[in-house]
Amino acid sequence: MSELERKPIANDRAGPPQGPAEARSGEKYVTPQGFTAIRDGIKSRGAAPSPGPGPGATPKPPWLRVRAPSGAGFGAVGAAVHAHRLATVCEEAKCPNIGECWNAGTATLMLMGAVCTRACRFCSVDTGNPRGWLDPDEPARVARTIELMRLKYVVLTSVDRDDLPDGGAGHYAACVRAVRQRNPGTAVEALTPDFQGALADVETVVDSGIEVFAQNLETVRRLTHPVRDPRAGYEQTLRVLAHAKRHRSSVLTKTSLMLGLGETDAEIASTLADLRDAQVDLLTLGQYLRPTARHLPVERYVTPAEFDRYRDWALERGFLECVSGPLVRSSYRAERALDRNNAGLDNRALAAAR
Repeated sequence: MSELERKPIANDRAGPPQGPAEARSGEKYVTPQGFTAIRDGIKSRGAAPSPGPGPGATPKPPWLRVRAPSGAGFGAVGAAVHAHRLATVCEEAKCPNIGECWNAGTATLMLMGAVCTRACRFCSVDTGNPRGWLDPDEPARVARTIELMRLKYVVLTSVDRDDLPDGGAGHYAACVRAVRQRNPGTAVEALTPDFQGALADVETVVDSGIEVFAQNLETVRRLTHPVRDPRAGYEQTLRVLAHAKRHRSSVLTKTSLMLGLGETDAEIASTLADLRDAQVDLLTLGQYLRPTARHLPVERYVTPAEFDRYRDWALERGFLECVSGPLVRSSYRAERALDRNNAGLDNRALAAAR
């Protein structure tokens, strides 16, 4: 999930495009494929803005502190990912759960490169225009890597690719088919772009052999803009999710919300109702963390007890499962989403231990 805390705030030095390794946060650089991108998604405009007052400028509460990842499983998954030149959300977004998930043999792979055509104000994925670039070898590499990692469940996600006529749906589906052909026992979740609301492109992915179709709503209706890029939309995401379920009812649908951006309890409740009206099956709720000083500030840190309460609301509304907690991200222990136990997450123990 792109809402994760990804990189430390960097020096806001302006200048000409740099190489990928030299570019700092907010600077332009030239990718190995020859197009220009902006590091961390939002262009530097002079001095970095002050974090300002409020929770966004205060130290994180103890329940958001995590240990450095380690372990044999973590090392094995990382080695396979790097050997096959794959981008993972786990690394690109510096996910706080990377150690837990990789040690469990679960990873989220990011398709179609690491440069997004959109610039959401919560997200630190690099932004630019890839001008149609795709790696034709990616489907085979993804399938082989999953085989080497021996994954039983994989999440395939991607940047938005508005530069492609179908938003990348055909490439996405080719990756899924390659994975299923080489790994018939592996379940696949597709955490996709919104394809600008083009429902035929949604169908292309839904029909590719996935078990779960996910598209993130990210926030409540009132905060959709300025939180999300203008090309994204609250109603657009709801339509995409509803159509995926109508088109193939056996596929589970899933979405995620970031909390701490200024939403109210009433708005959260209303959003849950809208999602159930769209027949969304699975929901994750997690804390928004500000990736750089140019991104939106954190308005509040949601407590573990509040996350438990919001999960209760979701289950009462009829979601099959709601994985909810401060460190939860949209792909957190995705293979356990139907265990009906918050993916084994105990928010009370989390708060007490930290």
